[in-house]
Amino acid sequence: SVAFSPDGKTLATGSWDNTIKLWNPTTGKIISTLKGHQDYVVSVAFSPDGKTLATGSYDNTINLWNPTTGKIISTLKGHQQGVISVAFSPDGKTLASGSRDNTIKLWNPTTGKIISTLKGHQDDVWSVAFSPDGKTLATGSRDNTINLWNPTTGNIISTLKGHQQRVLSVAFSPDGKTLATGSWDNTIKLWNP
Repeated sequence: SVAFSPDGKTLATGSWDNTIKLWNPTTGKIISTLKGHQDYVVSVAFSPDGKTLATGSYDNTINLWNPTTGKIISTLKGHQQGVISVAFSPDGKTLASGSRDNTIKLWNPTTGKIISTLKGHQDDVWSVAFSPDGKTLATGSRDNTINLWNPTTGNIISTLKGHQQRVLSVAFSPDGKTLATGSWDNTIKLWNP
């Protein structure tokens, strides 16, 4: 997994060597190596203000890091299996995590507390993404579907079906009017969410 900081001056990478590296994308040099997970790091995401880096791991946890100091701010525990995807809401007040335990959890990144647990997928949740206005959360799953959720109520708005295999990636366009989904069925689909 890779993610740029909001100012574009740092690139974070998560690896199967259980570490996260922060890079200077201009020079290609490593700024720091973050160690704290006990298993694969498969997802990295910066908060909108760039002051927090969230990392999801197969060790079932999410670490929140201060990317400047390289120190762990907090470790979020609650998933029963590996955390495959993490994403901050546009206002930075909510962190979504998708897991191999078939659930999505919404967290308060300041307190580290679970806000809600979203259940609706029948298999691993591989990807999570907030719409630009923060009013919709898209989740892609190994059950071949995409769910659109209201993150405030925790209710499913709609379930998008069309992929023949697991949905590995979901992303909203900047205007929020299009959702792109990538799947193991070798296709990318564009949806009107």
